[in-house]
Amino acid sequence: MTGIIMDFERKSRCGVEEAVFCRSKTSQQIDQIIMMAVEQGQNLLLTHIKEDKYHQLSHLSKQKIKFNIISSTATLGELPNLADKAQIAIVSGGSSDAAVCQEISITLNYHGIACDLFEDIGVAGLWRLTDKINEIKKSKLIIAVAGMEAALPTVLAGMVAIPIIAVPTSIGYGVSKDGHLALNACLGSCAPGILTVNIDNGFGAACSAIKILKSVHQ
Repeated sequence: MTGIIMDFERKSRCGVEEAVFCRSKTSQQIDQIIMMAVEQGQNLLLTHIKEDKYHQLSHLSKQKIKFNIISSTATLGELPNLADKAQIAIVSGGSSDAAVCQEISITLNYHGIACDLFEDIGVAGLWRLTDKINEIKKSKLIIAVAGMEAALPTVLAGMVAIPIIAVPTSIGYGVSKDGHLALNACLGSCAPGILTVNIDNGFGAACSAIKILKSVHQ
């Protein structure tokens, strides 16, 4: 396990646990991290673990974790009880944003926070958003996920009195430039009350939401 150090105390300091970002790790390194957590009785959240890398893991590791193919995430250990009413609404512009939405949902659930997911209600069919807006308004915080020109966070900010975390996604083509148009649109929005994370950063948006909720409830 040389060279691998896990920060299992991060939640006590920062309010959220360290996640294992698997994109640039080898399957052997991920195996070592999982076994380290098992030996110490710790839970784990693994992000950006693609299907091919998941299948390269040892049989024992695959037995220990629960893999979500849509979000490319995996969890080790039992998730907390989510009996409480959902406090966060995840709102997405299109079904192509499902991977990021699922990463947000799993991260929130992993930290014991329930959420409601409203998918594919972007501005191309604005009536779908207006049909759900009263349900969305029941939440304490909105995470708005959108690609293309990412108009959804701006539209929502003009309709609700709820803080919005915008997650621009890399969905789009041409001038969308792998999400850079969406990112600039969110950063340049004229609607107040929008906080923006990096492109496709569902994990970061979820962690921000967790910290905001915890600070309000202290």
